[in-house]
Amino acid sequence: MANQQPLRIKNISEFHEFRDLPKPEHPLVSVYNFEDLKRLNEDEPKSLMLDFYSIALKRSANAKMKYGQQEYDFTEGVLLFIAPGQVFSIEGNAELEHTGWALIVHPDFLWNTPLAKKIKQYEYFGYSVHEALHLSDKEEKMIIGIIKNIQQEYQSNIDKFSQDVIIAQIELLLTYAERFYNRQFITRKISNHQILARLENLLDAYFANDSLAKSGLPTVHYIAESLHITPNYLSGLLKSLTGQSTQQHIHDKLIEKAKEKLTTTNLSISQIAFELGFEHQQSFSKLFKTKTNVSPLEFRQSFN
Repeated sequence: MANQQPLRIKNISEFHEFRDLPKPEHPLVSVYNFEDLKRLNEDEPKSLMLDFYSIALKRSANAKMKYGQQEYDFTEGVLLFIAPGQVFSIEGNAELEHTGWALIVHPDFLWNTPLAKKIKQYEYFGYSVHEALHLSDKEEKMIIGIIKNIQQEYQSNIDKFSQDVIIAQIELLLTYAERFYNRQFITRKISNHQILARLENLLDAYFANDSLAKSGLPTVHYIAESLHITPNYLSGLLKSLTGQSTQQHIHDKLIEKAKEKLTTTNLSISQIAFELGFEHQQSFSKLFKTKTNVSPLEFRQSFN
Protein backbone atom coordinates (compact mmCIF):
# COMPACT_ATOMS: atom_id res chain seq x y z
CA MET A 1 0.00 0.00 0.00
CA ALA A 2 1.29 3.47 -0.86
CA ASN A 3 2.49 5.62 1.97
CA GLN A 4 -0.23 8.08 2.95
CA GLN A 5 2.13 10.49 4.69
CA PRO A 6 3.84 13.10 2.50
CA LEU A 7 7.50 12.43 1.89
CA ARG A 8 9.63 15.37 3.00
CA ILE A 9 12.54 16.13 0.69
CA LYS A 10 15.02 18.46 2.36
CA ASN A 11 17.37 19.41 -0.44
CA ILE A 12 17.95 19.24 -4.17
CA SER A 13 20.35 16.27 -3.96
CA GLU A 14 17.67 14.21 -2.17
CA PHE A 15 15.15 15.11 -4.85
CA HIS A 16 17.50 14.08 -7.66
CA GLU A 17 18.14 10.77 -5.92
CA PHE A 18 14.41 10.18 -5.32
CA ARG A 19 13.58 10.71 -9.01
CA ASP A 20 16.69 8.92 -10.37
CA LEU A 21 18.15 12.06 -11.88
CA PRO A 22 21.91 12.56 -12.25
CA LYS A 23 23.61 14.28 -9.35
CA PRO A 24 22.82 18.01 -9.43
CA GLU A 25 25.41 20.25 -11.06
CA HIS A 26 24.69 22.94 -8.47
CA PRO A 27 23.76 22.12 -4.84
CA LEU A 28 21.14 24.90 -4.49
CA VAL A 29 19.54 25.34 -7.90
CA SER A 30 18.57 22.84 -10.58
CA VAL A 31 16.59 22.55 -13.81
CA TYR A 32 15.21 19.24 -15.07
CA ASN A 33 13.07 17.95 -17.91
CA PHE A 34 10.03 15.89 -16.87
CA GLU A 35 10.79 13.38 -19.60
CA ASP A 36 13.95 12.46 -17.66
CA LEU A 37 12.10 11.54 -14.46
CA LYS A 38 11.65 7.90 -13.53
CA ARG A 39 8.10 6.64 -13.19
CA LEU A 40 6.98 6.16 -9.61
CA ASN A 41 6.18 2.64 -8.46
CA GLU A 42 2.85 1.92 -6.84
CA ASP A 43 4.44 1.57 -3.39
CA GLU A 44 6.32 4.89 -3.59
CA PRO A 45 4.91 8.05 -2.02
CA LYS A 46 2.94 10.25 -4.41
CA SER A 47 2.47 13.02 -1.85
CA LEU A 48 5.49 15.25 -1.35
CA MET A 49 6.62 18.20 0.76
CA LEU A 50 9.67 20.06 -0.48
CA ASP A 51 11.96 22.27 1.58
CA PHE A 52 12.70 24.40 -1.49
CA TYR A 53 10.90 26.41 -4.14
CA SER A 54 9.62 24.64 -7.24
CA ILE A 55 8.40 26.36 -10.40
CA ALA A 56 7.11 23.76 -12.84
CA LEU A 57 5.79 24.09 -16.39
CA LYS A 58 4.17 20.81 -17.31
CA ARG A 59 1.78 18.97 -19.56
CA SER A 60 0.39 15.44 -19.33
CA ALA A 61 -2.42 13.73 -21.19
CA ASN A 62 -3.10 11.02 -18.62
CA ALA A 63 -2.55 12.45 -15.15
CA LYS A 64 -4.02 14.82 -12.62
CA MET A 65 -2.16 16.67 -9.94
CA LYS A 66 -3.75 17.58 -6.65
CA TYR A 67 -2.40 21.00 -5.74
CA GLY A 68 -3.86 22.14 -2.42
CA GLN A 69 -7.55 21.25 -2.65
CA GLN A 70 -7.82 21.55 -6.45
CA GLU A 71 -7.12 19.04 -9.21
CA TYR A 72 -5.56 20.02 -12.53
CA ASP A 73 -5.02 18.24 -15.80
CA PHE A 74 -2.14 19.22 -18.02
CA THR A 75 -3.50 19.04 -21.56
CA GLU A 76 -2.54 22.72 -21.69
CA GLY A 77 0.66 24.27 -20.39
CA VAL A 78 0.27 24.93 -16.68
CA LEU A 79 2.74 26.78 -14.49
CA LEU A 80 2.73 25.76 -10.83
CA PHE A 81 4.43 27.57 -7.94
CA ILE A 82 5.21 25.56 -4.84
CA ALA A 83 6.77 27.21 -1.80
CA PRO A 84 8.81 25.36 0.84
CA GLY A 85 6.55 23.37 3.15
CA GLN A 86 3.57 23.06 0.79
CA VAL A 87 2.19 19.58 0.17
CA PHE A 88 1.23 18.34 -3.28
CA SER A 89 0.41 14.96 -4.78
CA ILE A 90 0.38 13.43 -8.24
CA GLU A 91 -2.37 11.06 -9.30
CA GLY A 92 -2.01 9.00 -12.47
CA ASN A 93 -1.53 5.55 -13.88
CA ALA A 94 1.64 3.53 -14.21
CA GLU A 95 2.19 4.88 -17.73
CA LEU A 96 2.23 8.47 -16.46
CA GLU A 97 4.06 10.72 -18.88
CA HIS A 98 4.94 14.33 -18.14
CA THR A 99 6.43 16.81 -20.52
CA GLY A 100 7.80 20.17 -19.55
CA TRP A 101 10.47 21.73 -17.36
CA ALA A 102 10.96 22.57 -13.71
CA LEU A 103 13.20 24.92 -11.79
CA ILE A 104 13.94 24.12 -8.15
CA VAL A 105 15.70 26.63 -5.90
CA HIS A 106 16.75 26.14 -2.30
CA PRO A 107 16.12 29.18 -0.05
CA ASP A 108 19.83 29.19 0.85
CA PHE A 109 20.62 30.26 -2.72
CA LEU A 110 18.69 33.49 -2.13
CA TRP A 111 20.48 34.52 1.08
CA ASN A 112 22.03 37.99 1.04
CA THR A 113 20.00 38.98 -2.04
CA PRO A 114 16.87 41.19 -2.22
CA LEU A 115 14.98 38.22 -3.69
CA ALA A 116 15.21 36.34 -0.36
CA LYS A 117 12.55 38.70 1.02
CA LYS A 118 10.81 39.63 -2.20
CA ILE A 119 10.00 36.07 -3.26
CA LYS A 120 7.68 35.72 -0.26
CA GLN A 121 5.66 38.69 -1.48
CA TYR A 122 4.65 37.06 -4.78
CA GLU A 123 1.06 36.12 -4.06
CA TYR A 124 0.88 33.21 -6.49
CA PHE A 125 3.04 31.10 -4.15
CA GLY A 126 -0.03 31.23 -1.87
CA TYR A 127 -2.55 30.27 -4.56
CA SER A 128 -2.08 26.57 -4.06
CA VAL A 129 -5.59 25.88 -2.84
CA HIS A 130 -7.19 27.46 -5.87
CA GLU A 131 -5.33 28.63 -8.89
CA ALA A 132 -2.59 27.46 -11.23
CA LEU A 133 -1.39 29.61 -14.11
CA HIS A 134 -2.43 28.57 -17.62
CA LEU A 135 -0.10 29.78 -20.35
CA SER A 136 -0.50 30.60 -24.02
CA ASP A 137 1.99 29.02 -26.42
CA LYS A 138 3.89 32.31 -26.63
CA GLU A 139 4.04 32.65 -22.83
CA GLU A 140 5.12 29.03 -22.49
CA LYS A 141 8.06 29.51 -24.88
CA MET A 142 9.12 32.61 -22.98
CA ILE A 143 9.16 30.80 -19.61
CA ILE A 144 11.02 27.79 -21.04
CA GLY A 145 13.60 30.16 -22.49
CA ILE A 146 14.28 31.71 -19.08
CA ILE A 147 14.50 28.30 -17.39
CA LYS A 148 17.01 27.11 -19.99
CA ASN A 149 19.06 30.29 -19.50
CA ILE A 150 19.33 29.46 -15.79
CA GLN A 151 20.41 25.91 -16.61
CA GLN A 152 23.06 27.10 -19.05
CA GLU A 153 24.42 29.58 -16.51
CA TYR A 154 25.06 27.05 -13.72
CA GLN A 155 26.41 24.54 -16.25
CA SER A 156 29.04 27.09 -17.28
CA ASN A 157 32.11 27.77 -15.19
CA ILE A 158 30.87 29.22 -11.91
CA ASP A 159 32.33 32.65 -11.17
CA LYS A 160 31.53 35.65 -8.99
CA PHE A 161 28.79 36.77 -11.41
CA SER A 162 26.94 33.45 -11.62
CA GLN A 163 24.62 33.93 -8.66
CA ASP A 164 23.69 37.47 -9.75
CA VAL A 165 22.90 36.27 -13.27
CA ILE A 166 20.74 33.38 -12.04
CA ILE A 167 18.95 35.58 -9.48
CA ALA A 168 18.20 38.12 -12.23
CA GLN A 169 16.73 35.37 -14.42
CA ILE A 170 14.57 34.06 -11.54
CA GLU A 171 13.29 37.58 -10.88
CA LEU A 172 12.48 37.99 -14.57
CA LEU A 173 10.53 34.71 -14.54
CA LEU A 174 8.57 35.77 -11.45
CA THR A 175 7.78 39.18 -12.91
CA TYR A 176 6.46 37.62 -16.12
CA ALA A 177 4.40 35.21 -14.02
CA GLU A 178 2.86 38.14 -12.16
CA ARG A 179 1.94 39.74 -15.48
CA PHE A 180 0.44 36.47 -16.77
CA TYR A 181 -1.59 35.99 -13.58
CA ASN A 182 -3.03 39.47 -14.00
CA ARG A 183 -3.94 38.57 -17.57
CA GLN A 184 -5.60 35.40 -16.32
CA PHE A 185 -7.65 37.37 -13.78
CA ILE A 186 -8.91 39.58 -16.61
CA THR A 187 -9.64 36.80 -19.11
CA ARG A 188 -11.52 34.72 -16.54
CA LYS A 189 -14.09 37.39 -15.85
CA ILE A 190 -17.06 35.05 -15.52
CA SER A 191 -15.41 32.84 -12.90
CA ASN A 192 -13.95 35.83 -11.07
CA HIS A 193 -17.21 37.74 -11.01
CA GLN A 194 -18.92 34.64 -9.64
CA ILE A 195 -16.47 34.73 -6.73
CA LEU A 196 -17.19 38.45 -6.30
CA ALA A 197 -20.94 37.75 -6.28
CA ARG A 198 -20.44 35.04 -3.65
CA LEU A 199 -18.38 37.50 -1.61
CA GLU A 200 -21.18 40.06 -1.73
CA ASN A 201 -23.77 37.46 -0.69
CA LEU A 202 -21.53 36.30 2.15
CA LEU A 203 -21.05 39.83 3.47
CA ASP A 204 -24.74 40.65 3.06
CA ALA A 205 -25.67 37.62 5.15
CA TYR A 206 -23.01 38.38 7.77
CA PHE A 207 -24.12 42.02 8.09
CA ALA A 208 -27.81 41.11 8.14
CA ASN A 209 -27.71 39.02 11.31
CA ASP A 210 -26.15 39.57 14.73
CA SER A 211 -22.67 38.45 13.70
CA LEU A 212 -21.22 41.97 13.80
CA ALA A 213 -22.34 42.66 17.36
CA LYS A 214 -21.26 39.23 18.54
CA SER A 215 -18.03 38.69 16.64
CA GLY A 216 -17.02 42.02 15.17
CA LEU A 217 -15.97 42.55 11.57
CA PRO A 218 -15.27 39.37 9.60
CA THR A 219 -11.56 38.74 9.13
CA VAL A 220 -9.94 38.36 5.74
CA HIS A 221 -9.07 34.77 6.66
CA TYR A 222 -12.72 34.01 7.53
CA ILE A 223 -13.94 35.45 4.23
CA ALA A 224 -11.38 33.57 2.15
CA GLU A 225 -12.01 30.30 3.98
CA SER A 226 -15.76 30.66 3.46
CA LEU A 227 -15.17 31.14 -0.27
CA HIS A 228 -12.72 28.17 -0.37
CA ILE A 229 -9.84 30.26 -1.70
CA THR A 230 -6.69 31.62 -0.10
CA PRO A 231 -6.49 35.14 1.39
CA ASN A 232 -3.74 36.01 -1.11
CA TYR A 233 -5.81 34.85 -4.07
CA LEU A 234 -8.84 36.80 -2.84
CA SER A 235 -6.70 39.89 -2.39
CA GLY A 236 -5.21 39.56 -5.89
CA LEU A 237 -8.65 39.05 -7.43
CA LEU A 238 -10.22 42.04 -5.67
CA LYS A 239 -7.30 44.30 -6.56
CA SER A 240 -7.65 43.25 -10.19
CA LEU A 241 -11.43 43.74 -10.31
CA THR A 242 -11.98 46.65 -7.89
CA GLY A 243 -8.57 48.13 -7.11
CA GLN A 244 -9.16 47.50 -3.40
CA SER A 245 -7.84 45.09 -0.81
CA THR A 246 -10.15 42.65 0.96
CA GLN A 247 -10.00 44.76 4.13
CA GLN A 248 -10.98 47.89 2.21
CA HIS A 249 -13.86 45.98 0.63
CA ILE A 250 -15.11 44.87 4.05
CA HIS A 251 -14.85 48.44 5.39
CA ASP A 252 -16.82 49.80 2.43
CA LYS A 253 -19.56 47.27 3.14
CA LEU A 254 -19.54 48.35 6.79
CA ILE A 255 -19.92 52.03 5.83
CA GLU A 256 -22.88 51.17 3.58
CA LYS A 257 -24.55 49.45 6.55
CA ALA A 258 -23.72 52.39 8.81
CA LYS A 259 -25.27 54.88 6.36
CA GLU A 260 -28.40 52.75 6.21
CA LYS A 261 -28.77 52.74 9.99
CA LEU A 262 -27.99 56.47 10.27
CA THR A 263 -30.69 57.40 7.76
CA THR A 264 -33.45 54.86 8.48
CA THR A 265 -33.34 54.38 12.27
CA ASN A 266 -33.40 56.52 15.42
CA LEU A 267 -30.56 54.57 17.03
CA SER A 268 -27.89 56.67 18.70
CA ILE A 269 -24.39 56.79 17.24
CA SER A 270 -23.11 54.62 20.09
CA GLN A 271 -25.88 52.05 19.52
CA ILE A 272 -25.07 51.88 15.82
CA ALA A 273 -21.39 51.49 16.61
CA PHE A 274 -22.19 48.58 18.94
CA GLU A 275 -24.44 46.87 16.37
CA LEU A 276 -21.66 47.15 13.83
CA GLY A 277 -19.20 45.39 16.12
CA PHE A 278 -17.28 48.33 17.62
CA GLU A 279 -16.50 48.35 21.33
CA HIS A 280 -15.97 52.10 21.30
CA GLN A 281 -17.97 54.75 19.47
CA GLN A 282 -14.78 56.72 18.82
CA SER A 283 -13.33 53.92 16.70
CA PHE A 284 -16.48 53.74 14.59
CA SER A 285 -16.63 57.53 14.15
CA LYS A 286 -12.97 57.66 13.14
CA LEU A 287 -13.38 55.00 10.46
CA PHE A 288 -16.60 56.57 9.19
CA LYS A 289 -14.98 60.00 8.84
CA THR A 290 -11.91 58.51 7.15
CA LYS A 291 -14.15 56.90 4.56
CA THR A 292 -16.69 59.70 4.04
CA ASN A 293 -14.92 62.91 5.19
CA VAL A 294 -17.83 63.62 7.58
CA SER A 295 -18.72 62.36 11.05
CA PRO A 296 -21.67 59.97 11.54
CA LEU A 297 -23.64 62.80 13.19
CA GLU A 298 -22.91 65.22 10.33
CA PHE A 299 -23.99 62.57 7.82
CA ARG A 300 -27.28 61.98 9.70
CA GLN A 301 -27.98 65.71 9.99
CA SER A 302 -27.49 66.18 6.25
CA PHE A 303 -30.62 64.11 5.72
CA ASN A 304 -32.79 66.08 8.14
